[in-house]
Amino acid sequence: MTGKIIRIVVATLVVLLLLGSLYFLINRNRQAPVRIETIAPQIGTIISKAVATGSIVPRLEVAIKPRVSGVVDELFVQPGELIERGQLIARIQLLPDAVTLNSAQARVDTARISSNNAKSELARFRQLFNQKLISRGEYDKYRYEFDIRAEELEGAEKNLRVLREGGAEDGGAISNEIRATVAGTILDVSVKQGESVTETNNFNEGTTIAAIADMTDMVFIGTVDESEVGRIREGMALQISIGAIEDVLFEGVLEFISPKGESNEGSVQFEIRAAMTDTQSSTVRAGYSATADVVLDRRDEVLTLDERVLQFEGDKVFVNVEVAEQQFERRSIEVGLSDGIRIEVLDGLSESSRVRAR
Repeated sequence: MTGKIIRIVVATLVVLLLLGSLYFLINRNRQAPVRIETIAPQIGTIISKAVATGSIVPRLEVAIKPRVSGVVDELFVQPGELIERGQLIARIQLLPDAVTLNSAQARVDTARISSNNAKSELARFRQLFNQKLISRGEYDKYRYEFDIRAEELEGAEKNLRVLREGGAEDGGAISNEIRATVAGTILDVSVKQGESVTETNNFNEGTTIAAIADMTDMVFIGTVDESEVGRIREGMALQISIGAIEDVLFEGVLEFISPKGESNEGSVQFEIRAAMTDTQSSTVRAGYSATADVVLDRRDEVLTLDERVLQFEGDKVFVNVEVAEQQFERRSIEVGLSDGIRIEVLDGLSESSRVRAR
């Protein structure tokens, strides 16, 4: 009896296993077949371009330096201010050394003694001339001597005044007053009140007080790789994108390509400069990092296709074109300009074509 029960249980299990296998096979056959993805060519614009990285800078930027050494007594401008040519930027407190100051004072004292002596001599000989005791020629000699001594005294006093307080020079300027040499925007004030500054001369660059630039005339300065520099030329159009200003493209014109490249991390880079034609629509600041696309060639309103679907064999290009529902044939097509993502289709496809995506 026990053996009969075991046989029934085993038979039942076998039947259930067969029924389960049959159910699995039926459901698998009912699954929809995998469809192959297709894409269609599109009408668009293809732009071939070389990429340059760099920054936006003013075309004209001037560093203002003092003509005298001393300590910054007062500053009259702040970064961002618009100033005119000749406007006062800073005043320098002169700190002459004791030896120079004493020497200048001694020259003033000596010149004053000589001037007073010449004045006395002139007064005495004027009286003799009025009494007709000497000739006009002899009298003029003493008058000439007095004029020379008076000029020497004036020059010595002026030199002492310049050393002490930056007195007026011949042109009317004050030597310790720093004024703008060009009109523009103050980009940077490099010193603070109370700091020492050094004059600029033939042997010393001098301390920069401030930097002034014309912010209405901005240029892009960047570099391109040696593999692309041979494809660009002056006068080409650029599209400049600034990282700090999103969704805005600025137009530019290439105006300079360096004749000499510089090695940078194993590759040779050539400097380029481009004039920006429109910077008034957005606030463009000096020093912004930017990327410029140099337009080498372009095709507008042409049939384009994603390059990832192309198959290359030698100098021929093939795609799989759908000729019926999920049925494809391999077809040779003719292509043109490419931007690295999409390519121009010259022959072999139409807008209604469907191409196998992978």
